Amino acid sequence: MDAVRVALLREVLAGTEWLGATRRFAGVLRGSVVAHGGGLLLVGTPAYEPWHLAAHLVDEAAWSGTPELAPTLVRHHAHPCDPAHLAVGPGRIEAARRGETLLVVAPQEPAHLLERVHAARRAGVTVLALGPGGGELTAMAHDTLAVPDAAELDLDTVQHLVSAAAGENAGAPRARRGFRDRLSRLAEILTAPPPAPW
Repeated sequence: MDAVRVALLREVLAGTEWLGATRRFAGVLRGSVVAHGGGLLLVGTPAYEPWHLAAHLVDEAAWSGTPELAPTLVRHHAHPCDPAHLAVGPGRIEAARRGETLLVVAPQEPAHLLERVHAARRAGVTVLALGPGGGELTAMAHDTLAVPDAAELDLDTVQHLVSAAAGENAGAPRARRGFRDRLSRLAEILTAPPPAPW
């Protein structure tokens, strides 16, 4: 989903709780990675790896000038022969330390991950969850955005809204910039090298 489609989706969702909820959660995510300066770990389940969210966060990190938003995708079936950005296995969660953020994205309660997530939290990792809500993961997460099965939006659509909102600097005061400043910023964005491909 590109920026135009996200903007149209936001227009359709105006007046619903989803815009505020996704922006709030994205703000917590962005604030966590920027404030602590640690890495962002992104993990799903063996059947549902959030590749798409990882790619969008890499794009948003590049476009917003917030490199901390670019996640390390933790894969359940990673192999050493995979490219470096795809070869990170679940052991990385156990190695996570204070200052890092772990975002768990799962359509159901990831029972097989709970022990690792709990250990990461004990080590000082900020744990965020995006999924059905309720259950043990919600109880141990610092913040959760619940997307129940019966919700108007599915988990994939909510991920698009969260990633787009994470790239916005909603908490910073917006100074009125002159035409030359805006033009200069646009030129920087357009001439910047593209993010690494997935």
